[in-house]
Amino acid sequence: MDILQIILLAGIFFSASIVSVIAGSTSLITVPVMLEFGIEPRTAIATNMFALTLMSIGGTLPFIGKKVINPKRLPLLTVLTIVGSFLGALLVLILPSKSMPLIISISMIIVAILSVINRHAGVSPSQLIPPRIAELAGYVVTFILGIYGGFFSGGYVTLLTAAYVMLFRMTFVEAIATTKFINIFSSLIATIIFLQQGIVDYDLGIILGTTMFIGGIIGGRLTLKLSNVWLQRIYLTVVAILAFVTLRKSQTPNQPASTIDLLTPLA
Repeated sequence: MDILQIILLAGIFFSASIVSVIAGSTSLITVPVMLEFGIEPRTAIATNMFALTLMSIGGTLPFIGKKVINPKRLPLLTVLTIVGSFLGALLVLILPSKSMPLIISISMIIVAILSVINRHAGVSPSQLIPPRIAELAGYVVTFILGIYGGFFSGGYVTLLTAAYVMLFRMTFVEAIATTKFINIFSSLIATIIFLQQGIVDYDLGIILGTTMFIGGIIGGRLTLKLSNVWLQRIYLTVVAILAFVTLRKSQTPNQPASTIDLLTPLA
């Protein structure tokens, strides 16, 4: 890649990282862009995950010390995510891949519908303690989505954010902050696997990772300044757009291989 292409790619990653701190689904944007730039698929996925780890760290920093992350839930959520991510990496060869884009788009549509129906969820702090069944469901969903994020990261944080708003009764800013912290570990697990495979482009990864780290910090600070109402609006808008795009691609004949298809040779 020449210097102009790298600058353009870094600009796209920077913009995506700012928005994705709120809405997630970074890989649904960045990986296809890297493929369009002619980067070898496996290298694109691995390098993107490396950069995504740095973005998650940057996106978490503004929330530290702001008391928006519940420390009581964090240890268990982190452990469930780490175990789930390991299992997800091991299941790459077993689970069907062609249906994933359709599953993602349907899941996002369901999230959008439920968010509209429960439009007050996540907007203001809940005075109610989540029912025990909802609390338990939140941990189960964290584990299941951790497995999902271990082999296909696109839409992982988006779905996790919705789950925390609905099940843990978190506000949007609380859910965003919590999922950013957890995603550090999910992305790191995949990155370690890719590093072992030797398919990370270190030079490009450092450039894009540094860019996304800065974008993550900006996105985190922006999140803290916006009201939960605006966070909800931005979140739903991005979810609706990505759901439409993903659904359209899943119905298009001769579409490029999905992320899981590209990862299969790694296992």
